[in-house]
Amino acid sequence: MEIIDCHCHAGKADGFKGPWDTEADISRFIQWSKAAGIHKINLFAALQSNYRQGNQQVYDIVKTNAMFSGFAFVHAVNDAGRIYEMVKKCVQEYGFRGIKVHRSDAHISREICETAKVFRLPVLYDVFSEPTHIELFATQYPEVNFIIPHLSSFADDWKSQLSFIDYLVRHPNIYTDTSGVRRFDLLQMALDRAGADKILFGTDGPWLHPAVELEKIYALKLSASEELKILSGNFLKLTQQS
Repeated sequence: MEIIDCHCHAGKADGFKGPWDTEADISRFIQWSKAAGIHKINLFAALQSNYRQGNQQVYDIVKTNAMFSGFAFVHAVNDAGRIYEMVKKCVQEYGFRGIKVHRSDAHISREICETAKVFRLPVLYDVFSEPTHIELFATQYPEVNFIIPHLSSFADDWKSQLSFIDYLVRHPNIYTDTSGVRRFDLLQMALDRAGADKILFGTDGPWLHPAVELEKIYALKLSASEELKILSGNFLKLTQQS
């Protein structure tokens, strides 16, 4: 069975608030992933002020190995007015298959959603423990598929994660990934209520160990068909529309 990690950062950045905006060195992470039986890794930049540069760094890695795919990272404010051109370059020249957005940069914008709609790309948007905004963009852009990582909160905000599951169930264009989810009961609840069709395997590498993140999937005791959807099928379905 093919296993695809949908969520991994790569490259150097220009901030020093934490590892997430300083450097995402994947050299050891690649070896960990291979040892865990992961076949492919989807990459995007570390958080930074210049995503043109970050996307170029990711492409320089992606082009070296068929193990990698990439998403274009964009900043709703800093890149305003040029997001279409940035994504176009990433899709047509780099072969990227989605868009990455982070709430710690800025709220997602209509420009980003319109661009995703044109190129038929999924948007992996970290809402940073603010799931209520999902109601707005999910209904405004039913044609765009949104992947909300960490059940909406890497900070382990269980209230946000619990309320997010309602959006995951209600909106057909809302998905989630399993990266960094520490409350296993909520991961189980998301599976029970929304189904395996709405969940993707991710690690949030290179800072979390892929074998640990993968073991959570196996602990769910899925059927073979459910496991296939979460470990690779859903990612392929969402990224092969472009």
